[in-house]
Amino acid sequence: MSALPGRLMNLLIFGLGYTASHFAARYGDRFVHIAGTYRSPTPGEKLPELPRVERLPFDGLRVTPALEAAIARATHVLTSIAPDDEGDPVLRHCGEALARASQLSWIGYLSTVGVYGDAGGAWIDESAPLRPTLERNAVRVEVEREWLDLARKRGADAQVFRLAGIYGPGRNAVVNLKRGTARRIVKPGQVFNRIHVEDIAGTVMAGIEHPKVGPFFNVTDDEPAPPQDVVSFAAGRLGVEPPPQIDYEDAQISPMARSFYGENKRVSNRRIREELGYRLAYPTYREGIGVCAHTE
Repeated sequence: MSALPGRLMNLLIFGLGYTASHFAARYGDRFVHIAGTYRSPTPGEKLPELPRVERLPFDGLRVTPALEAAIARATHVLTSIAPDDEGDPVLRHCGEALARASQLSWIGYLSTVGVYGDAGGAWIDESAPLRPTLERNAVRVEVEREWLDLARKRGADAQVFRLAGIYGPGRNAVVNLKRGTARRIVKPGQVFNRIHVEDIAGTVMAGIEHPKVGPFFNVTDDEPAPPQDVVSFAAGRLGVEPPPQIDYEDAQISPMARSFYGENKRVSNRRIREELGYRLAYPTYREGIGVCAHTE
């Protein structure tokens, strides 16, 4: 049930957060109609301006009639809502409606490269074993399988996009330097992949255009790099001194942040290039941070 050339597409996004909102803004004109769910914003929080998107409240607890109607007419579903302790709230509350959605032809699930766990700095690709070291990523592995199962039973295509560390407008080392929150934490041998939000959007759109390949894609840049190098590069582009280096063992960081340093791997993006034909707009952090230095 792949989308045919020229077929009218209705998109439903679960979770209009930073990444999915960027996709809707960048590629919204490819769809006849877009609906997207959001949680009630906290006081002072602004929802992104997406004039073409029908906004539907979804608190992860109940499904409104409007959301049920959006599911029924959706040809494409993109979900970016993270699982909770009980699994995926979308599958829990909307799974039956999605299974009945007769127009549904494609499902995209935004996951994380954290499902691979630690590789000791080695290069890995989508064939690597899934050995998550964190409980939240172990849940992701199960949720990936559940989305693929739902799609298979529905007769729809499905693709899982495993994202590296996300950066882009408003969320990058340049912004952190200007706010005075950037730090250069050094752990010898540690590298991370990153991905610009524009390249996430582009990869997802390429997946929609090539729904039969996959289903797993690592969405990462070409050059895994030490985090302190990114901060130093951003400081150089701004013409300021980088913050002093801090040894990882002495760094005062949150348990969540420390958990990221517990996994060290170099993640290949070969499949998005060869199977989806997607060419990264920002192949390394240098291109991405370079633009941010001019626009932030």
